Amino acid sequence: MAAGTPDPADAPVPIVTVSAARDAGFTASHAATSTKSDASLFDTAQSISVLTRAYLDARQVTSLNEAIQGAAGVSSGGYGRRGWDDFTIRGQRSSESTYVDGLKLGQSNYVAQEVFGVDSIEIVKGPASMNFGQMQPGGIVNMISKRPRAKAFNEVGFTVGNYGYRQGTFDIGRPFSENGKTAFRVAGMLSNADDATDGVWYKNRYLAPSLSLDLSTRTDFTILAAFNQRQYLRQQGIPVLASLLAAPGREAPRSLLTSDPSVGPYRAIERTAGYALTHRFDSGWTLHQNLRVLDLTLDGGLANVTGAVQANGNVARNVLLQDIGERSAALDTYVAREYAFGGVAHTVMFGVDLNRDNARTTSQRCAIAALNVYAPVYGRAYSNCATQTNEKNELSYAAVYLRDQVKFNEQWSLNMAARHDRATTTLRLLTPGTATDQYSHATTGNVALRYEATPYLAPYISYATSFLPVAGSDIAQNPFKPEQGRQAEIGAKFQSSDKRLGATLAYYALTRTNVTVSDLENTGYSVQVGEQRSDGFEAEVTANLRNGWDVSAAFTTVDARTTADTTRANIGKRIQNVPGRSSSLLANYQFDGAWSGLRAGAGLRHESDKTSPGVTFSVPAYTVADASLSYQGRGYRIMANVKNLFAKDYYAGVLSANMIAVGDPRTLMVKTIINF
Repeated sequence: MAAGTPDPADAPVPIVTVSAARDAGFTASHAATSTKSDASLFDTAQSISVLTRAYLDARQVTSLNEAIQGAAGVSSGGYGRRGWDDFTIRGQRSSESTYVDGLKLGQSNYVAQEVFGVDSIEIVKGPASMNFGQMQPGGIVNMISKRPRAKAFNEVGFTVGNYGYRQGTFDIGRPFSENGKTAFRVAGMLSNADDATDGVWYKNRYLAPSLSLDLSTRTDFTILAAFNQRQYLRQQGIPVLASLLAAPGREAPRSLLTSDPSVGPYRAIERTAGYALTHRFDSGWTLHQNLRVLDLTLDGGLANVTGAVQANGNVARNVLLQDIGERSAALDTYVAREYAFGGVAHTVMFGVDLNRDNARTTSQRCAIAALNVYAPVYGRAYSNCATQTNEKNELSYAAVYLRDQVKFNEQWSLNMAARHDRATTTLRLLTPGTATDQYSHATTGNVALRYEATPYLAPYISYATSFLPVAGSDIAQNPFKPEQGRQAEIGAKFQSSDKRLGATLAYYALTRTNVTVSDLENTGYSVQVGEQRSDGFEAEVTANLRNGWDVSAAFTTVDARTTADTTRANIGKRIQNVPGRSSSLLANYQFDGAWSGLRAGAGLRHESDKTSPGVTFSVPAYTVADASLSYQGRGYRIMANVKNLFAKDYYAGVLSANMIAVGDPRTLMVKTIINF
């Protein structure tokens, strides 16, 4: 709104019809859920990557790790194919900062999220506590669920691939009213797959119904639910002394399973239900409310390598058995309004965020025979199990937040926001039966100044903070303070006149403090003197060009290191599994004329070497190539994708001083989609 614009409360109320606003191709214009604003990405003074459904489909991604690979500032899958999502953003571990529809999933990332059920994925870079509360400072991944559409549709899909990959999907929607506001949608997926690692397998089941209701022309209301079931035998990487650092003739096969098929599998079920509500009042205020409840169970086990490969080829192992349950409820409510004051346009938002999460964890360690990496024998029994963890972690918090987006004129705008959180953490040790309550509070916020130099170029500068409660206390029983993050960023947004091309350049300096590290003077205790710092540059561009090309490209450099630690040898060391440089390119071309309906694509992804504090080696840099071919016919589409086209053998990251993660092999997938 320009300065002096009449108050929206005086304007007539429009008739609003719900329909899916879907960005065509790889370029997105908005990330409304992550920004809690109607402002476009170009108008937002913050670095945000949006992965559209077209981009995800072009790559035939099957996991969140795979989906966000290649986004600027992101490195994912450094722990290999272990059955859950792991990623860093801007050099900081961010795996526990996974959100769906703007609400955090839980205290940890126990269950990998299903990407078939999303319309897009938004990656918010840097501290974002203002909108998301307690979070890791690198950023968050926010998955936007598929929702009902105003028109009827039916879609089924069948996918086959190597390593026994089989998948069936359906996505069906029906409007129940003439205006399309009352509508139903249900998406489902079933897949079975083996792995390049001997004995490893996966079974995934997913169902997501949603229902939108026509409560009034001023109200949008959608009920969202999801059922996510996963079973898998966990892959654990390969010993470094039998792979990367193996002596000549002493390399084990990359398909080696270091666990045991007799241990496991893991079984996980995640159920969620909630709603998204928007109501527009006569006064010009708009109310937004999101609610979700979650119920999660996970149990299973694996045989875990605990030492280096010996001269005879044996590696010591133990067995980890886990039983985890979690229930949470999250409610985020905020109101917003545009108004003019003092000749300046304001968009004010005020909100309240409530969350309660109870997680139960039980684990045991058991004895099992060593494994010979050159002549493995499986089916070993385990024994002498002892309880390692038996606890409940209860977290609850309440927060209030306020934001004012000020537009001084057509060029200058200022975003100011503040948030105050109060959190209570209760750690209940069921064995021996003690409980510790911990209270923490923090005020965080952000400020960003943007200048629209032209309709196509807008530089900005910003500063933001974050916090994350930390359970536990030091030897003197002083409760740990929350971790804190702070970031300064300078960047620029670009867009073409037709908005088919968007780009972001950003340089940032991010610091994470109050990091818990070992107390060297008191064994078994910790102190909060650790600090980590990330400095980096990101460039990202997406384009839906009129000549048939869809392009997505990204380039990242980051120097992420430990800057304070009780272990002096760790100071100056790079943070685990953060490549200093990474880049990606994906280009798809749609033919016309006699070849109309045919698409061909190619992609490249590169990461420089990775390492970890406490190890003396690095996994080498790698570059992998992908290729795709698809044909859109009348009522059907056929897609063929080859990932890691040239079968590059690489390592995904460092697991420990003894183990590294193997990279993804060459995979071929062919998918048929039928619309009727």
